[in-house]
Amino acid sequence: MGWSDNSSGFNAGKKWIWIGAAIASALLILCPLLLCLVKKIQKYALQVDKKGKRKAGKSNDLADSIESYDVKDLEADFKGHDIKVFNFTSILEATMDFSPENKLGQGGYGPVYKGILAIGQEVAVKRLSKTSGQGIMEFKNELVLICELQHTNLVQLLGCCIHEEERILIYEYMPNKSLDFYLFDWKKRFNIIEGISQGLLYLHKYSRLKIIHRDLKASNILLDENMNPKIADFGMARMFTQQESTVNTNRIVGTYGYMSPEYAMEGVCSTKSDVYSFGVLLLEIVCGRKNNSFYDDDRPLNLIGHAWELWNDGEYLKLMDPSLSDTFVPDEVKRCIHVGLLCVEQYANDRPTMSDVISMLTNKYELTTIPRRPAFYVRRDILDRETTSKVPDTDTYSTTISTSCEVEGKI
Repeated sequence: MGWSDNSSGFNAGKKWIWIGAAIASALLILCPLLLCLVKKIQKYALQVDKKGKRKAGKSNDLADSIESYDVKDLEADFKGHDIKVFNFTSILEATMDFSPENKLGQGGYGPVYKGILAIGQEVAVKRLSKTSGQGIMEFKNELVLICELQHTNLVQLLGCCIHEEERILIYEYMPNKSLDFYLFDWKKRFNIIEGISQGLLYLHKYSRLKIIHRDLKASNILLDENMNPKIADFGMARMFTQQESTVNTNRIVGTYGYMSPEYAMEGVCSTKSDVYSFGVLLLEIVCGRKNNSFYDDDRPLNLIGHAWELWNDGEYLKLMDPSLSDTFVPDEVKRCIHVGLLCVEQYANDRPTMSDVISMLTNKYELTTIPRRPAFYVRRDILDRETTSKVPDTDTYSTTISTSCEVEGKI
């Protein structure tokens, strides 16, 4: 009995020795880990505290409202350029805290507001949407681009503002909004067509860098107090050297209905992409309707297809907006439709340059170049496909249908 009690006590003691050893081993392993964790927490808390103090000490100036590397980049970008940097408080005051009543429209990467600065100057404030997909690089792209451009038919950039996540551009204010808000007499329309063509020619040929806009359309043509057109919204524009002619891009931006086929389908971008967009816009100005609003039950054609058929039938004046009545000049209308159809041809090499376009629009010589089949031409007999055995002539017609959807952009 005594031996049994001694044996049990010995085993129990041995068991507690093993438990103690296990606990000690665990503590030896956990203690360094706990110490490391505590140090990391302390380090993180210190960083947060420093960051909070830095944020609390920020002023309203731009240099204090963004990370230091952004300040350096902006200073480098603006060196030698007359670009004013606005503080965020002044922008809030100018737009009444981005009041919906001050909203002018929706740009490629965010809304545009009317603002009145403290000095009484009216401005247009483009506020980059936080969910737009345009990052700091696209923002700087537009800044670098616009501050290099000086032309009477381009919207003037006055300054910028960056505050935390806010990225804002400040432009001259255009009191007459954009081209798609108005219908004019023929003289004004023709002047607008000429102005847009001059602005594009400057971008393609006479600016320091060759620039392709990539989103030319009515809502991106703003009108000043004298109804002079100014090309706006360069957030999607692409810069080239004057020696470069084309580029392939994986990121297709712009608006279907205005995009050339080689760009929309293959990502091939060139000045001829803008020429195509200009052709669509020119035809829209002549007829007073948008390319993607031209479908109806008895004539399933887009504007380009409608213009092409009327031209081939010798009835091109029927394309003209009926509201023009007797104010139009028949030769100018014909010339515009002719040039518009040359601009929207299927293949980029067949389209004219903007220099050619201006020459054809402003000179009175007879145009000898015959328009070929346009891109995105929808056949007149598309509705009869199920009731006829006629095989379409693939050498005459293109069956690709243009849509009004957008790829990465806007309205």
